[in-house]
Amino acid sequence: MKKTNCTHVREFVFQGFSNFQEHQLTLFVVFFVLYILTLAGNVIIVTIIRIDHHLHTPMYFFLSVLSTSETFYSLVIIPRMLGSLVGLSQTISLECCGTQLFFFLGFAITNCLLLAVMGYDRYVAICNPLRYSVIMNWRVCVILASSVGATGFLLSLIQAVAIFRLPFCNTLIEHFFCDVRPILDLACTVPVINDILTLALSLMVITAPATFLFVSYVLIISTILKIASAEGRRKTFATCASHLTVVVIHYGCASIAYFKPKSENTRDQDQLISVTYTVITPLLNPVVYSLRNKEVQDALRKVLGKKSLS
Repeated sequence: MKKTNCTHVREFVFQGFSNFQEHQLTLFVVFFVLYILTLAGNVIIVTIIRIDHHLHTPMYFFLSVLSTSETFYSLVIIPRMLGSLVGLSQTISLECCGTQLFFFLGFAITNCLLLAVMGYDRYVAICNPLRYSVIMNWRVCVILASSVGATGFLLSLIQAVAIFRLPFCNTLIEHFFCDVRPILDLACTVPVINDILTLALSLMVITAPATFLFVSYVLIISTILKIASAEGRRKTFATCASHLTVVVIHYGCASIAYFKPKSENTRDQDQLISVTYTVITPLLNPVVYSLRNKEVQDALRKVLGKKSLS
């Protein structure tokens, strides 16, 4: 339905967590603690991988890139959200909103594509181990990581430009950051082209990589099942368990957020989903890889052991 009274909007106002007015201080403390844990966890992961030469492998190279991307992804959203919870400015200029959307989508798409690349790395390591060092050499790893980042931000730029060329008739964003659907809801006209573009990009960066990962893990699991010893099967699958856990949660949240029909949208549901993929998901990467990965645990013990001796 066409909206009327179109005005030249230059800034927006976040409605944020106004439905939870009496709990905003509690939310601030919870989100702040999770944010600090996310930053600390990802920094520790990157530092350990850089220090321990045993972790200088393609798998951990991609993990360090993912941790770095997750860190910046959190920085784009959470500090402003925390500020709004303690009464700081709820307004954001049109330009800053576009910038936030651009970087949010850029890092989010990069993370989705990185997880697919990490799945390919595991596929080559398990299904074609004799040629692993040739296929996944450092030049290939750098090219893959760079291509993923470039693709993520190119697609993000296309989406952001398409959205912010629209005229807006409302200034109240029923959300705590500039996400795609809340911004499109403020447009003066029904943004059919943008809805189609959003669906196309979602299929490209969520469905296509998820399908690729599904096929990869079918081949990986079939190869693991052919290993004669139970211990060998267990150790081989252990190298994939952390990645598979992150993949399921990451793509699950993204699919719910961007494929859920508009008719099913409620503000509280959208915020709960958004909190999951902006606050919880970035924390899962260091938690899962530190708790479930023996090599990372051993490297952390070595680092802590050296510090305690010095």
